Amino acid sequence: MSIPNIVYKAHATGNDFVVYVDPEGAYEPTADEVRMLCDRHFGIGGDGLIRLAHPKDVSDLNDAQVDECAAGDAQWFMDYRNADGSLAEMCGNGTRAITLFAQRQGIADQPGGKPFRLGTRAGVKVLTSLGNVPGLGNDVFQVEMGAWKRGDLDFYEVTIPGTKGSARGTFVDMGNPHVVAVIEDAFSSLPTVEQLDLVTKPVVSPQIESDQNVEFVRIDEQSEGDNEGSATMRVNERGCGETLSCGTGLCATAITLRAKTGIDHWTITVRGGTLRVDVTDDDVKLTGSATIVGKIELL
Repeated sequence: MSIPNIVYKAHATGNDFVVYVDPEGAYEPTADEVRMLCDRHFGIGGDGLIRLAHPKDVSDLNDAQVDECAAGDAQWFMDYRNADGSLAEMCGNGTRAITLFAQRQGIADQPGGKPFRLGTRAGVKVLTSLGNVPGLGNDVFQVEMGAWKRGDLDFYEVTIPGTKGSARGTFVDMGNPHVVAVIEDAFSSLPTVEQLDLVTKPVVSPQIESDQNVEFVRIDEQSEGDNEGSATMRVNERGCGETLSCGTGLCATAITLRAKTGIDHWTITVRGGTLRVDVTDDDVKLTGSATIVGKIELL
């Protein structure tokens, strides 16, 4: 087995992961091992698995990606796998979970210390530890998620097999692909956010070349004078189905809402908690909590 016998369970606003550190590069998991550990009935259970390793020990990275980590002063890499065993480019919630884990392992600084620079398949991300933040929880981190790209507003039709109606969706590239549908507006005939069946995988038309994450969003409040808004979001993530939270999906949501309303700062509630997203033309910052659940010995 290419997994260490000690692993940990972590989550970030309910987006949960099996995590472990691999300083010697000896424990790169197979797809079968990821599926087994993430299985909620026969394994530990999780939306994905994260190995914290040095960039040179991640076999799918090319020389340019390793050099990018070095140039960005990222000594550690988030080797993230979806629950189905597939590689994933990025996971915003996963960056917070693995950075809290790195703190507990003595790898990352504590709150008030130097930001942690973390390599990912979508580039180097910078995380600042904020400690406890009212309204957002304990062990809160702000993640500089970097550049983003957005397609035309409401270009895609989004449906859910077995559910009447449709909504219009907007493509956002966060290093991984998203389509964000703002429902309960003039373009949508889907049920309310709370009533959606997201066990069933949504269909996006016209088809995007790769599979994508799909977010369904309701605007709850907006104040142009304060440049603040609040919203509710649910998400179906590729490789794992509906999750309680999706960091890159939260960012894609705030980017879409900014394009629709002109508001830059969003407080977004997901099934796993509440997070803040701040958008500029060049960057997006995601702020939320993380939790280490426990230490597990594999037999």
